Amino acid sequence: MGFAEYDNFDGLGLAALVKKGDVSPAELTEEAIGRIEKHNGALNAVVYKAYADARAQAASELPDGPFKGVPFLIKDLGVTVRGMPRTDGTHFNSNDPDTEDNRLAARYRDSGMVFLGKTNTPEFGITGTTESARLGPCRNPWNTDHITGGSSGGAAGATAAGIVPLAHASDGLGSIRIPAACCGLVGMKITRDRNPQGPDDADRVIGFSVDHVVSRTVRDSAAMLDWTGNPEPDSPYAPPRKERAYLQEVSRDPGKLKIGFYTETPSGDPIDPEIRGAVEKVAKELEGLGHHVEERGLNINYRHLYAASRAVSGGNFAAAMRDRVARMGREPEEHELEPLTWRNWKGSESRLTAADVGRGHRALRVLNREILKTWTDVDVMLCPVLGTSVPEIGFCDPVNQDPATVDRNQAKTFPFTPPYNFTGQPSLSLPLAWDSKGLPIGMMFTGAYGDEGTLYRLAGQLEQAMPWADKRPPIWG
Repeated sequence: MGFAEYDNFDGLGLAALVKKGDVSPAELTEEAIGRIEKHNGALNAVVYKAYADARAQAASELPDGPFKGVPFLIKDLGVTVRGMPRTDGTHFNSNDPDTEDNRLAARYRDSGMVFLGKTNTPEFGITGTTESARLGPCRNPWNTDHITGGSSGGAAGATAAGIVPLAHASDGLGSIRIPAACCGLVGMKITRDRNPQGPDDADRVIGFSVDHVVSRTVRDSAAMLDWTGNPEPDSPYAPPRKERAYLQEVSRDPGKLKIGFYTETPSGDPIDPEIRGAVEKVAKELEGLGHHVEERGLNINYRHLYAASRAVSGGNFAAAMRDRVARMGREPEEHELEPLTWRNWKGSESRLTAADVGRGHRALRVLNREILKTWTDVDVMLCPVLGTSVPEIGFCDPVNQDPATVDRNQAKTFPFTPPYNFTGQPSLSLPLAWDSKGLPIGMMFTGAYGDEGTLYRLAGQLEQAMPWADKRPPIWG
């Protein structure tokens, strides 16, 4: 029992069929399970299979939400799901099943989604590639020699291969946008605190990391954020209100926007010429759609920005690791952590002082204001997501390379995404180009703080003007 036309529909499309009675949640669940079994050996995207629970859920009375009956996958990092283990991509983990859904997982469940299992992620979500000693490398359905990005690489690989129409993802320094770019998907890093974390949200204390989804269509991304992105009564950091439903924004005319574009990198090194050419092509397309487009950079001191962020992140990671040690009841043995993780943890503990972390927070506050000033006279900024074509497996491998090599290769490959985690702005990757090897090139559009609406309007326009729905990878269906 399945549904052969499954991959002709996005999540909202499948839910509409369920509502009309044309297909059942059980049939959709069997189709998705069949695709996992067919493709996961090549991809390693799904690392925990909850088939019995999914079948039971599909056969039950599902909530009447916007995605009723649609198969869904949760990233194996951070978010707790009742009855499912959570590795966080590391060997230093008891891997006991979580006892309850956290607030975001509960909202996903209330949307009517059927939970199939968990997706691959690197250790603690640290790298821009999904390759770990615990879970192994996740491979790209466009070309399995290449990465899916990280840290939501399993979510992106499964979605791009047509296993699910959308999947949970999270982004701390680019971990939604990078996988979306690598796999030819829509990936919105939402405004800080737009989605709920619940009362136990200590991992989000510095505000860099947010949760949302990767999807094949803009409207699925918008509709899911409409469902999940509502204020929490106990949150001390309520996000700005939105004007209207994001799903309505997708079909609205964005008007004439002022759009800046840039390819400057923190190192000052030029990016791959093919990527630069793709940015310029998209800029011309935007002009043709009636927008005012000009080349301009952020013009910030990247060295100071990243020094401040490293102090803040390092202090937070050291505290998180000490909490994990307390939960485990012992110190990790060195082989239980990857070299990059060990270096980051021990380096932070031994070298950072309280004053260093405090100065980092203070400097970051001021530097974020410098970045945000850009949006006083532009509506959107455009840049690529990656500085290179999608790398091969092993290029940024944190398991078998020394940390300095990983740092160097990541800096070259992923130079653009982190500033908008620091500022908390919404930032969206769209699959608007493909390179000469047939791999996707993601374009990143960043809006003013709290302004997902403008990004969804622009994305809806570009989805019509530069469609990607007919582009499907070799591993599909």
